Amino acid sequence: MADRRRVIIAITGASGTLLGVRLLELLRPLPDVETHLILSPAALRTMALETDLAVEDVRGLADEVHGFRDIGASVASGSFRHDGMIVAPCSVKTLSAIAHCMAGDLITRAADVCLKERRRLVLLFRETPLHAGHIDIMARATASGAIVMPAVLGLYYRPQSVDDVIDHLAGRALDLLGIEAGHVRRWTGARLDPEPSDRNEGGQGTAGEENDHDQSDTAGL
Repeated sequence: MADRRRVIIAITGASGTLLGVRLLELLRPLPDVETHLILSPAALRTMALETDLAVEDVRGLADEVHGFRDIGASVASGSFRHDGMIVAPCSVKTLSAIAHCMAGDLITRAADVCLKERRRLVLLFRETPLHAGHIDIMARATASGAIVMPAVLGLYYRPQSVDDVIDHLAGRALDLLGIEAGHVRRWTGARLDPEPSDRNEGGQGTAGEENDHDQSDTAGL
């Protein structure tokens, strides 16, 4: 393996293309990471609808860009060694193809290679609500070794903007590849004060509570 870690980033046409772009932005400053980008045609359309980003600027964030239909690309082969792949966002169509081993383009081929070579594959699934078919393909992909990571909103880190949410999701996806990008507000635990009804002077329960406990302790004797 080369000194630099290789990471494949694929962006599909599901809503949330900024997730894939942010992954590239977080990886760009890391001197020991080499990024390989694959954009689907639907991703280009969705990106134009959701952002003001120029496609060439997005491509410029990656060390190498591969064509969506280029089945001769390096990432299409298991002999090309890398440290994992993230599909962000991952559309239903892409997840279904991966779950059923339908490698008809470079994204799904590279993903299938990850699975057969037992490499880490993270799928930031972007769909809601779900029907039984969605749940089935998530289970199938998971059974084959993929990590299905729905792009679910978390609030415990108190995001102040959409950018905060995207940073956190992107950072957590990189966690799954063992890459620290420095943008995850990590949980360190919390100590909550007990409810007023749960305490009285001296921190003891009420006499009634003590009697209840005594009765429950002896009820089975």
